[in-house]
Amino acid sequence: MSALGEKSFGTVFSSPLGWLALVGRGEKLLWLSFGHRWRRAAVAKLQAFAPTVRIQPARSLENWNHALVPRVQAYAWGEPDDFTDIEIEASDLSQFQQRVLRLCRRIPPGETITYAELAARAGSPAAARAVGNAMAQNRIPLVVPCHRVVGSGGSLGGYSAPGGLATKRRLLAMEQDAAALALPVPAH
Repeated sequence: MSALGEKSFGTVFSSPLGWLALVGRGEKLLWLSFGHRWRRAAVAKLQAFAPTVRIQPARSLENWNHALVPRVQAYAWGEPDDFTDIEIEASDLSQFQQRVLRLCRRIPPGETITYAELAARAGSPAAARAVGNAMAQNRIPLVVPCHRVVGSGGSLGGYSAPGGLATKRRLLAMEQDAAALALPVPAH
């Protein structure tokens, strides 16, 4: 993404999922990265994405979606959140990729679907590989929960966040545990 504009904001913060970095503009989230072991790694990743964006402390983001940081931190601690109300910027993507991201965001926490199933939902049943590419290029993980998209036959597929498939397993287990806790206990 080239010209982010002067109203873009960046921040880094720690969580149980490692250091996170995000960039937003207006009410839209442009980019998110997580799983960094050190603050400086998150800062470097942010600066590689948005070299001109000034990094601000998370608590000073009152002009930009200030509720997102505590929500992401709560999610990292295991509190369920689908983030579907968070607006994202994806206008530079193809119509197909935008459709895939929209549909991916509808996958409930604790559930998974296959790349092929997501391709079919997007209206292109033979485009599982294109869905995989869209997921691999997802610049807003967690909010666009690409970790919920898996390979056919039980394989996890891939995951490009730090930690790779171990991180994908961790996110899925965390969400499944939270979903299990939310189920009503049957009366005896």
